[in-house]
Amino acid sequence: MPTSLELTLLLLACAVLGVVLFRMLHLPPILGYLTVGVALGPHSLGWADNSETIRYLAEFGVVFLMFSIGLEFNLVKLRAIKRLVFGLGAAQVVFTMLLAIPFSLGLGFIFTLSWQAALALGGALSMSSTAIVTKMLAERLELETEHGQNTMGILLFQDLAVVPLLIIIPSLGKNPTDLVWVLGLAAVKISVALVLIFFIGTQLMSRWFHIVAARRSQELFMLNLLLITLGMAAITEHIGLSMALGAFLAGMLISETPYHHQVEEDIKPFRDVLLGLFFITIGMLLDLRVVFLHLPLVLFLLALPVFFKFALIAGLARLFGSRPGVAIRTGLILAQAGEFGFVLLNQIDGLNLVDPALIQVVLAAMILSMLTAPFLIQYSDKIVLRFTASEWLQQSLIVTRIAAQSFQKDKHAIICGFGRCGQNLARMLEQEFLPYTALDLDPDRVRAANIAGQSVVYGDAARRDALLAAGLLRASVVVITYANVHSALRTLHYIHELAPTVPVVVRSVDDADLERLRQAGATEVVPELIEGSMMLASHALVLLGVPMRRVMRSLQAARDARYTMLRGHFHGADDGIDDLDESLHMRLQSIQLPANASVIGQTIGSLNLNELKVEISAICRDGIRSSAPADDSLLEAGDTLVLCGLPEALAFAQTRLIQT
Repeated sequence: MPTSLELTLLLLACAVLGVVLFRMLHLPPILGYLTVGVALGPHSLGWADNSETIRYLAEFGVVFLMFSIGLEFNLVKLRAIKRLVFGLGAAQVVFTMLLAIPFSLGLGFIFTLSWQAALALGGALSMSSTAIVTKMLAERLELETEHGQNTMGILLFQDLAVVPLLIIIPSLGKNPTDLVWVLGLAAVKISVALVLIFFIGTQLMSRWFHIVAARRSQELFMLNLLLITLGMAAITEHIGLSMALGAFLAGMLISETPYHHQVEEDIKPFRDVLLGLFFITIGMLLDLRVVFLHLPLVLFLLALPVFFKFALIAGLARLFGSRPGVAIRTGLILAQAGEFGFVLLNQIDGLNLVDPALIQVVLAAMILSMLTAPFLIQYSDKIVLRFTASEWLQQSLIVTRIAAQSFQKDKHAIICGFGRCGQNLARMLEQEFLPYTALDLDPDRVRAANIAGQSVVYGDAARRDALLAAGLLRASVVVITYANVHSALRTLHYIHELAPTVPVVVRSVDDADLERLRQAGATEVVPELIEGSMMLASHALVLLGVPMRRVMRSLQAARDARYTMLRGHFHGADDGIDDLDESLHMRLQSIQLPANASVIGQTIGSLNLNELKVEISAICRDGIRSSAPADDSLLEAGDTLVLCGLPEALAFAQTRLIQT
């Protein structure tokens, strides 16, 4: 058996490789963690054992996940979508559990199941994957659509339902005569905890966080956060409840303070790493030999629950007033198993309520259903259009409304996205009496804007028919105001295909995707961070006495040069890292040439750094900085070169420059 250090290194190495592979395949990292656990576990290669230490450490992943969910459950948010959460969401969880009992008991011809075991399995079945669904809906810009709102309402109630299920399921392992007593005692404990927390803790928590934040120490803030999260988890575990419940209550408590956004960002690294370890341990539980022995049953338990959840959720969505197309999309999006299903299944396995062989079969079916989730979501539009005749009519009505809005407009602007940026642009166009048509996917925003007399219509700018209906062939300019690169590229593709001469202005967060968007057909790309820094600099220059005309010339020169002289920055510890996209950001790096470097005496042009897409933006010599040095400048020992390029290219350039 490997030592603790060797086991840790093995898990880290395989987790990194697994997540990289699944990201390359555009699949969620969760599936990579599960696959690593299956491969390394005692039932496969046997390189890692699902030891008690690893399981206990992995449980903290669930603790931090429940804490994050607690942060989301503020009363304002719940009131806004209470009908979807406590109506549609509650109906989905309750009916799934109730209908799962006769279905689970029907497996009695293969496995012996009690009603308690059937109820517990129904609870696990009722969960869907929050991580997979929210990520894909966000990428597809569908969170604000009608089916997106349905989905988020159901997911919120599922997350909330985990709290009582974490109490009920362990109680099912007790003697049936003691079940009512155990559940009643748990309810009393929770009620007392809630009273103490929300009537006493809210005021104390806000004041305490203010004291900690006033010390202006990130380290102290993080230590305090860990203390509160793990302390609350320890308290609830000590009184006989789950650690996850304590973390959830801690999250709800902090959500009422002004610091919840900072807390959410600080907790992410702990949550994601430990949650990944939790999914690895879940994968270790899977015995592939049992799965292959019961392969027909695995496939049956994959197909039937997915179809069952799809039909139930779609039917409930229709009962709550959704159109057939919206209902089918909601069902397809939520048909798979979820993260908390694994948490509940892990509890069931520890109570010996269910035959271990059946646990293996259910676990395999759940993992396979999560593998199907990205494909069901990706092809949901095609599936809906194929099986719902009314959806064709609905799409036609949307296109007709867009066309009616833009029918009499010529040489107008098409605004893709009517958020704050789009609304500001619309106001400026109105001041100049210039016509425009705006497309947005938030029905509430569209309704409010229409009441205010603005030319906004519900529609997806990343669809060919919507762009044509908005009058793309007659438009003078298209402005993409939302900072979503994937959707912007899709929109640019259709514009370039249908009306290649129409200029397109695209908003981006920074310069990471500037060239990519320009190559896709964007006439101008406006990076927010760079434009913001230019405005900051212009105000500072004016206050320092620089003439306004010269300041405006400098700004225009920077824009004409496509922000070349402003691209790149020195990387610091406080720079945010968004998944793996940091490798796409231009950086500045200073390199001092040693006396014995082989490049001493050569010209800058002879270095051929342009092959690596790296440029020397400045040279510092004897305390004097020279910007944009000429290609015929000779390099001397002790020169400090300021390089600009992508991180990987900078590493190659540094090797070339300092070699002797």
